[in-house]
Amino acid sequence: MSTISDQDYLLTDQYPDASNLNARIQLHVLFSTNKYGWHQWVFDQFDLSPKSHVLELGCGPGRLWFENLHRIPEGWEITLSDFSSGMLQEARRNLRDSQRRFEFEVVDAQSIPFEDESFDAVIAKHMLYHVQDRAQALSEMRRVLRPGGRFYASTIGRAHLRELYELLSRFDPHADPWGGHPPAESFLLENGLDQISLWFSRVTLRRYEDALVITEAGPLVAYVLSTAAKSILVGDRLAEFTKFVEQELVLHGAIHVTKDSGIFEAFRDEGA
Repeated sequence: MSTISDQDYLLTDQYPDASNLNARIQLHVLFSTNKYGWHQWVFDQFDLSPKSHVLELGCGPGRLWFENLHRIPEGWEITLSDFSSGMLQEARRNLRDSQRRFEFEVVDAQSIPFEDESFDAVIAKHMLYHVQDRAQALSEMRRVLRPGGRFYASTIGRAHLRELYELLSRFDPHADPWGGHPPAESFLLENGLDQISLWFSRVTLRRYEDALVITEAGPLVAYVLSTAAKSILVGDRLAEFTKFVEQELVLHGAIHVTKDSGIFEAFRDEGA
């Protein structure tokens, strides 16, 4: 089974809490060239009525919402869910002083515990490649979406962070951040439209233009240690990798890394 969709591995190793995800987010916060901000851009894509019931699946630590608190319409009723109770606890902590009411639920996207046609929008941000049975999950997302409702799913493309992984491979070909199963096998910008189109209509894709220019070794090393590659970066090998990254920075001044992320928008048609 792929580690990227192995639920036991994801719950016990990757996402018992938000620490691994936060390490990866921090690399983007520090070194992204597009200063507008991914979560602000994602929020821009939502075209919903002032009174909407919104469900996010795989909300993580809730960054989409606490980075856009001032933009959320008063009439939105928002349910945040994640399959990791640790993630959900961090989302609750991050939003506890927001003066807004959010509902929090531990949810497996393959079995969503809400009634049919409960929501005006369903959001699945960078999470569908973690789902073992995506067809079942997409079916469930469609089921809880009202006719005319909108579905939003973000993910990455094949070129995303390519140079970072090439750098890691040059250091050690066995240092694999995906545990041998990159998300290219599951749900990407290049293959997501066909999968979503089986369940929703009028599917469109918008890409977010961005890149990384990394000038410090520490955050890059922390990123790698948040992935499956940490299994071989122990003891002396970790120190050697840190030195390797530092030498790359001395040689080139910075490490330039491609980013390729975007979001699909789709609809559940009226009467469907």
